[in-house]
Amino acid sequence: MKSWRIVAILLLILALTGATACNLLDGEEEATQQLVEVVRGDLTVTVSGSGNTQVSDEVQLVFGTGGKVAKIYVDEGDEVTEGEALAKLDTRPLELALLQAQAALLQAEVSLQEAGDGLERAQNPYTEEDIEDAEEDVEEAQEDLDDAEERLEEAKRDGDLADIWYYRRAMYIAKAELEAAEDELVKRLVPSREDELETAQARVDAAESQLEVAEEAVAEAQRQLDEATITAPFNGLVAGVYAKEGDIIPSPTMSPQTIIYLIDLTTMELKAEVDEIDIAEVKPGQRAIIEIDALPDVQFGGEVIFISTLSVEAGGVVLYEVKISLDVPEGYEVKVGMSATADIVIAERSNVLLVPDRAIKEDSQGNPMVMVMVNEEIEERPVVTGISDGFDTEIISGLDEGEVIMGRAS
Repeated sequence: MKSWRIVAILLLILALTGATACNLLDGEEEATQQLVEVVRGDLTVTVSGSGNTQVSDEVQLVFGTGGKVAKIYVDEGDEVTEGEALAKLDTRPLELALLQAQAALLQAEVSLQEAGDGLERAQNPYTEEDIEDAEEDVEEAQEDLDDAEERLEEAKRDGDLADIWYYRRAMYIAKAELEAAEDELVKRLVPSREDELETAQARVDAAESQLEVAEEAVAEAQRQLDEATITAPFNGLVAGVYAKEGDIIPSPTMSPQTIIYLIDLTTMELKAEVDEIDIAEVKPGQRAIIEIDALPDVQFGGEVIFISTLSVEAGGVVLYEVKISLDVPEGYEVKVGMSATADIVIAERSNVLLVPDRAIKEDSQGNPMVMVMVNEEIEERPVVTGISDGFDTEIISGLDEGEVIMGRAS
């Protein structure tokens, strides 16, 4: 008898438990359903990424030549303006080298001028005026010879021996002068020899090469003198000074040595990592809302400026680097390396119909639909949906503002 009592008690307990469970399930199903109103509002869909702040404009400044540091004008932490001198080498050796190069250039220019004149003389040794002068000399010499011959004939007719000897000598002299004048005329009419022209041209070519070398030497000397002073390429903050006055700086071709590290804190950016699942929706130019851990009460604006094509893996998660410009309003001190999170806006809608995601179901064909309250009765209605932020969904068509639908409680 005792065993039967025990069995009966157990059956009663099971029956009560089953009934209670059914009542609880029915109540839970009812509790998970609620009526919600279709409203208008704004919807923003974002993708998140986290990382650290960094400067977008930075430069490690070096001297363009070697030498002794004469002056360091700034200290770490100084704010500088574009074009301001930051450091300078001892320029006296460079100034001397420039003067020597300029002197060599002047000599090369003179040599080229002389070689050019020589070539011109070789090509055209005599002008038309020179040739005309030679022709006149021939004519005069011919007239002198004719005159001497005529007077010699007169002296012979007169039988004057003294005149004969005098004009015979004058005739010989006139003949010699005529031959010399004719030779000179021929010389001035005959072109220069080829070997003379080649020699003259070779001198010009050598002078031009010398001039080119001299010009390059002057340009290099001027460059070294100019680059012996480091100037700020933009307004910025001196983040580091790595030399002191009196240091000997080697030639940058051997081992470039950073002298000044300059950053621009007005153009900062966030280097964030975005999950591979979300990266396909991220595009350059998209707006971002940035929160910096050290400044939790402030939201900063930004814009996607770079998306890496290469991935990195951290803890088994594939991530992609995204650079976002960071707009830092005046009065906020954002330091390099601060941790931050960015919500990248991939889609936005304004003044659209919104319903909770939980209110959207699927019909037998898999199309979106909602349960609408009409005259105190529930009816199915197909809808066309737009974007969703995971909480609310845009309704493009199928519902009107103010209508009431059935949805699961959150």
